[in-house]
Amino acid sequence: MNCASWAVLLAGGDGTRLLPLTRRICGRDQPKQFCPLLGDRTLLALTRERTAQVVSPDKTLFAVVESHRRFYETELADVSPAKIVVQPANRGTSAAIVYSLLRIARTDPDAVVAFFPTDHYYADEAAFAGDVELACELVRRHEEFLVLMGATPEWADADYGWIEPGLRVGQTATTSLFRVNRFWEKPPRSVADKLHKNGCLLNTFVMMARAGTYMELLRLAIPDVLRAFAPLAEPAPGELQIARRVYRTLVSGDFSHQVLAACPDRLLVLRLADAGWSDLGTEARVDAVRARYRVQSRCRGFSRPAGGLQ
Repeated sequence: MNCASWAVLLAGGDGTRLLPLTRRICGRDQPKQFCPLLGDRTLLALTRERTAQVVSPDKTLFAVVESHRRFYETELADVSPAKIVVQPANRGTSAAIVYSLLRIARTDPDAVVAFFPTDHYYADEAAFAGDVELACELVRRHEEFLVLMGATPEWADADYGWIEPGLRVGQTATTSLFRVNRFWEKPPRSVADKLHKNGCLLNTFVMMARAGTYMELLRLAIPDVLRAFAPLAEPAPGELQIARRVYRTLVSGDFSHQVLAACPDRLLVLRLADAGWSDLGTEARVDAVRARYRVQSRCRGFSRPAGGLQ
């Protein structure tokens, strides 16, 4: 417990590819993180429970988007408003990460911060928790690096970011930590095939680093974005209004493409144990998890059949 100083749950995505599915489950357009795709609890609720095994709920932030208020107000009714990073608009993962880091840096600038997407499934959550604890320990040993968690792919999926491991870090052949030769963000299918054959890993986008290390990488890769957030570096009355002005100046940016791919020499990758990880980004992946692990969707308070979904 408490391996990282802070956790940030990234819950601001629109989930447009899964809207047809969430509409069938819940009867309305609903971002996937607020939808019970697997069982009777939302993906956000499942992520909260999973991360609470390794980071104190009191040190957990939620990066959300203002237009999703009707969903997250109910989900996060027990969370202090100070722990909810309300973005005026979805400007991608780069903006969500910068804003969350600034919120943490106000009170804990030396924190180790772990970021968790809210659209993942793990068949073995204990194995996942063990890997998160190990990754956080590795950050403390290698403070200048950002540690990514990489999954061994079953096939060459071109919809993911791929990590090309470099030299092993450590003295034994069982060490599963590597330097990163290159980060490939959603490569063409032909490239994904080669990466798969060469033993490369999928980027789960679960990552840990010191707050200061994140900020160094952001200054190197996207200094203009970091400067745009300067008005939000310190608490001030009317923060949401300030954030609206900041976000109007931003274009959407992806942290993997803008930062990770630009700074491979500052990355380490930890190969995940066989935790049964899946990213729930498409209906095909959701269906695969349902079939393999025998789970189904049930939306509380909504009695319409789930469109024949099993």
